[in-house]
Amino acid sequence: MPYEFSMRRRMEFSDTDMAGIVHFANLFRFMEDTEHAFIRSLGFRVHAEQQGRMNGMVRVHAECDYHQPLRYQDELEIRLLVERRGRRSLRYRFLFFKTEDRGVPLTTPLLSARGALAVVSVNRDVGQDEIIPAELPAELLEQIEEAPPELWKQD
Repeated sequence: MPYEFSMRRRMEFSDTDMAGIVHFANLFRFMEDTEHAFIRSLGFRVHAEQQGRMNGMVRVHAECDYHQPLRYQDELEIRLLVERRGRRSLRYRFLFFKTEDRGVPLTTPLLSARGALAVVSVNRDVGQDEIIPAELPAELLEQIEEAPPELWKQD
């Protein structure tokens, strides 16, 4: 059962700010992109419409601590770890490792940031505003386990 997922992403010019450093808000997008890829790898989607009802996962908490700047052409490995698996929610930890510095491979990846994301499963009838907490699909939960804490507490 997986508790870890990773993907790589090259920093594009559009990811940077006027100082040439990746804008802080983009790391939140990268966390969400990695979460979506993780859920897809298990055969599910984060948002889906079924029988007139929208099922999804809403974000209820997000945080990120920055350790090293990222720049245009850097390559980043984004590592997702499942911190907690509940009936209705998931909490992830993210480790961002710079693996290339402006296109030059690093012999030792640099920890650039740490993040966390908490999501809650919800349902909403199409055309309605009310969002109702819902249990995550049992078939999804059967495929996920919690990562050992020492994996996300590493330096």
